Amino acid sequence: MSSIDSVAYKYRSLCLSGIAEQLEQLLSQAEANDVSYLQFAEILIVHEHNQRNSKRIEQNRKRAAFLLHKTLEEFDYRFQTTISKREVNSLLNFDFIDTRENVVFIGPPGVGKTHLAIGIGLKVIDAGYKVYFNTALGLMEALELAELKGELKKKINQLIKFDVLIIDEWGYLPMNQHGMHNLFQLVNALYEYRSIILTTNKEFTNCNEFFIDDNIAVPIVDRLIHHSHIFMLGGENYRLKTKLNRCG
Repeated sequence: MSSIDSVAYKYRSLCLSGIAEQLEQLLSQAEANDVSYLQFAEILIVHEHNQRNSKRIEQNRKRAAFLLHKTLEEFDYRFQTTISKREVNSLLNFDFIDTRENVVFIGPPGVGKTHLAIGIGLKVIDAGYKVYFNTALGLMEALELAELKGELKKKINQLIKFDVLIIDEWGYLPMNQHGMHNLFQLVNALYEYRSIILTTNKEFTNCNEFFIDDNIAVPIVDRLIHHSHIFMLGGENYRLKTKLNRCG
């Protein structure tokens, strides 16, 4: 007669580790509820599917490399009144990803741009998509390092495997000539192929403050704002106000 351990081993050998790890518990629940053989077969496969999906989501969250964990449920719409919960929720059917559109949050520091970008990014991952997060400076440095190694094309090919790229803090620091050319190659590769979620403190009418070469600036901005959802955020600096309130 087979033992629980020997049957679990056989499931594990077939790469059904979700079933193997919980086999005894699943059997006990099935016996207690007097389920049919067919029902039990379905219970096993649904459990395995759910376990694999949970692991995939966890792996994708790690690959996203978020600097912070910020959920949409934590976002304070009472403080940030220049964007509504309905507007944000309208993005959560993820049509913008399927149609390769971008999402752009523009506003001064501390008004919730990064929080919204990460919060949406987490929802995107939960829906089964792959996300990559980086600051504009971090992305520029990664591309420049790849270029020095002669692997810029390889790096861009790695990045475009993600369904959504979140580029945070665009425009906080000026970009050098190499950075501009590398970024153009990435944005051009993503254009109408993948989606970008961008946060910036610069309106695109003032992009010359960030780009030092208009010949590169215009095609980059054109590709970012074409097919995009643009949200203008205003208000006070939330982090500063919170700190002042604590000190008061």
